[in-house]
Amino acid sequence: MYTKRVLDIFQDPQNAGGMKGANGVGKVGGTSCSDVMKIYLLIEDGVVQDATFKTFGSCAAIASTDVACELVKGRTLQEAANLTGTEILQELGELPQNKIYTTVLAEQAVKAALDDYYKRQEKLQKKAD
Repeated sequence: MYTKRVLDIFQDPQNAGGMKGANGVGKVGGTSCSDVMKIYLLIEDGVVQDATFKTFGSCAAIASTDVACELVKGRTLQEAANLTGTEILQELGELPQNKIYTTVLAEQAVKAALDDYYKRQEKLQKKAD
């Protein structure tokens, strides 16, 4: 059902866990599926310095979230915002047809974390003014 690459990532995700000091946190899922993804970003000087995740769900969901975190590290905010489910799927290699949605969910989690970052920055700016 799953490729060796996907199983390897699932069994030993490199970016699992929460993050103290994250300045962007995005959570998606849970309504139409049982997968819930939460991505934590640490952004400094307009670049994603670190990304971690907590995911409740399938092997594909965990692998997709781990890959999404890896892909956004070192990217500018605009580059991170341009991450796609297709890019995540290409990195994973292959998923069963009924699990491809997890790559889109991971993309949405990254975008939700970026939205959170922008909202936090806006609040900080208002306080400074």
